Amino acid sequence: MRRLTARLGLPLMIVVAGCAPAGTGPTGPVTSADDQDPFDRRAAAVAEAWRPGPGWSTGYVPLQDPPVLIGEADFTPATQTALQAGWYRKPADLPARQPDDGTIRFPDGELRVPLVSASEAFLTLTHGSEPPSCPTLPKEPAIPPSPAPGADDTVSSRPQGECVALTISKVELGTAPLRTSRGEAQVPAWLFTVEEIGAVVAAAAVAPHAIGAVPEPVAPSDSAPKGMVAAQNIVEVDGTKLAFRLGVGSCDTDITPLVQEREDIVVVGGTVVRSTDVCDAMLRLEPVEVTLKEPLGARPVLDALTGAPLRLGGN
Repeated sequence: MRRLTARLGLPLMIVVAGCAPAGTGPTGPVTSADDQDPFDRRAAAVAEAWRPGPGWSTGYVPLQDPPVLIGEADFTPATQTALQAGWYRKPADLPARQPDDGTIRFPDGELRVPLVSASEAFLTLTHGSEPPSCPTLPKEPAIPPSPAPGADDTVSSRPQGECVALTISKVELGTAPLRTSRGEAQVPAWLFTVEEIGAVVAAAAVAPHAIGAVPEPVAPSDSAPKGMVAAQNIVEVDGTKLAFRLGVGSCDTDITPLVQEREDIVVVGGTVVRSTDVCDAMLRLEPVEVTLKEPLGARPVLDALTGAPLRLGGN
C-alpha cells in the first residue's frame, strides 16, 4: 500500500502505543466489561455506535483535505506557508470548460462521476481567498552581500519569513490518490504544476453534488475517562503505521496515544496528565504514532472522545 501523508510542516514525535486488538485488554482476553480499562470501554462504545449510511460503502466520501502533493516538493518555509494558506496566482488561461464524466477507481470497484472545470477546482486550493501582495521568487537566489567581519556567515540568501504567492506553470486533467470511505482511491483531479516547489498539487475534480457527506458522529452518553483527549486528524497512513494528532493542553504531560483495532473499525485517542499549576487554555496539536496489527485499508479511524471519523490532513 502506498503511503498517504498530510503535509503539515510539523515534527513527528514517535510514542510507543498501547495497541489492543478488539476483544483484548491490556494483559489478555476480556471476560466482562468490568475487566476493560476506561479507554477500551469508551472505544468499544464508539465502535458499536458507528452506523454510516449506504453511501459510505457505495458512493464517494472523501476523507482527505487539500492540498494533495504528487512528487517530492522542494519547500522553503515561505513556500510551505503559501501552500497551506492557498496563496496562488491564478493563471490567465485556466480552463473553464466542464470536462466529460470521469471514473473513480476504488479497491472494491469503480464509480462514474461528473467533473468540474479547472477554474472550479482551483478554488479548493485557494480556499476562495485572494493571496496577499507577494513578489515572484527569482529563478536563482540572489547573491548575498559579504558578511561583516565576525558576523555569522550562515545567513540564507533568501529571507525565511518572506511572503510568496505560488505560480502555476501547467494544468492538466489526471488522477490523484485520495483517502476515501472505501479506502485509497484513484480520483479524477486537476493537476497543477507549481514552479516554486517543483511538484504537482492535485485538486479533486469531482462535482460537489456527487460527493457524499461524512456521517454525523455519535459520542457515547457516558462521560469520558479522566485525562482522555481527542484525536484531531490523521497525519500519515503507511501500511500498519498510523500517525495522528492529539489535541492537548499547553501544560499537559505524559501524552500517550491509544488504539483499539477491530476488523472493520479503528478507534484512537489519547491520555494526558493534567498540570496542577496555573496554565493557559490554548489547544496544542501533538503528533503521535501507533502501529496496527494489520494495514489500515478501508477501515475508518474514529476519535474515541467524539466518535467522529478522522480525515487525513487539515490544519
